[in-house]
Amino acid sequence: MSVVEYNLVNSKPARTHRTDEKGGFVDAQEWTYKRDILRAVRAKDLCRLTHQLSTLLRAGLPLVPALSAIVEQLQEIPQRPLSLFGGSQGTRLAKIMQQVTNNVNGGSTLADALKKHPDVFSSLFVNMVAAGEISGTLEEVLQRLAEMIEKRVHLISKVKSAIAYPLMMAVVAAGVVVFLLSFVVPSITQIFLEMNQSLPWPTRLLISTSAFIQTYFILIAITVCAIFFGIGAWLRTKQGRLSADRWKLKLPLFGELFLRLEIAHMARTLGILLVSGIPILSALEIAKGVIRNSFIAAALDPVKGWVSKGDTIANAIRKTKLFPPIVFHIIATGQISGNIEAGLINIADMYDSEVEMTTKTLTSLLEPAILLVMGIIVGFIVLAVLLPIFDINQVL
Repeated sequence: MSVVEYNLVNSKPARTHRTDEKGGFVDAQEWTYKRDILRAVRAKDLCRLTHQLSTLLRAGLPLVPALSAIVEQLQEIPQRPLSLFGGSQGTRLAKIMQQVTNNVNGGSTLADALKKHPDVFSSLFVNMVAAGEISGTLEEVLQRLAEMIEKRVHLISKVKSAIAYPLMMAVVAAGVVVFLLSFVVPSITQIFLEMNQSLPWPTRLLISTSAFIQTYFILIAITVCAIFFGIGAWLRTKQGRLSADRWKLKLPLFGELFLRLEIAHMARTLGILLVSGIPILSALEIAKGVIRNSFIAAALDPVKGWVSKGDTIANAIRKTKLFPPIVFHIIATGQISGNIEAGLINIADMYDSEVEMTTKTLTSLLEPAILLVMGIIVGFIVLAVLLPIFDINQVL
């Protein structure tokens, strides 16, 4: 067993000071997962930091002076607020990197120094740095890490934009409709009710809906909030998160997008890990820790088992029946040619392009669809208000 393999297989996962809902410690990889979901800005800062450290090492600067330069740079940049409670991203990173610098200056390896901050540096980051230090290619490994983080942030921001803008439009449209039904429509329809004449069915439906919302507005608001917080609590459980991630992959339009995004991230992670000299079983375990979708991450467990028993990774991935055929065919071709790393990177590049094209298509489709639905609803409200007026004019 190589030194790298021994360190990766026998290293214990770091623990954070945070606890789960049962009071137990949360694994560092799981906490890093949650942190990345909530704070994508930190990933951008980490990408910049990694780029800068790689550049300094390539320029011939020793590790400790390079780390000191990073700390000085972090202290000089404009301080962006970290939270509503004070502090800033740059200040926090500067303090962390100062601790890393002190540890390295005291004789620790860079990987061991980074491992003490699992809320910032994931197991993927730490293990790749360890491999780079052992092989003497730290600057190259850092460059690969920076490029991988940059691509990851770019893709995730694309997907978030594709989802967030139509969702915001839908929320605004729903708010406009509720406002009309709660405050505008009642004052208009009251006139029709006082006339004691027969009203067309659109107007009757509008009046009934408006009256229902006015009468039970507080109850509706409480129910919506209870459902929202209930779903949030359910998603924080292991089974809830697994079920939600499985359901996300079955969504129309978005299911394929989420699958391609995770495949791209998994393939790029595996490819870079293998290029860095990390064994396949350890690479699979690390890749599992950085995949956001828990359903896809769970599928890597049997893959690890089959590979450990002598099966090829391409055949093991085929057995999961989760990944598209092109994935394991490209991997199989890479195994035959002895360059599986290049095959994995090609898969990642291919799906990166597909994710970008899909997000553009979804955005172009969802925006007019939401506007059309909103137009139909508002048009129905206007029609329901105007029909009785037309009837009155005909009588007169």
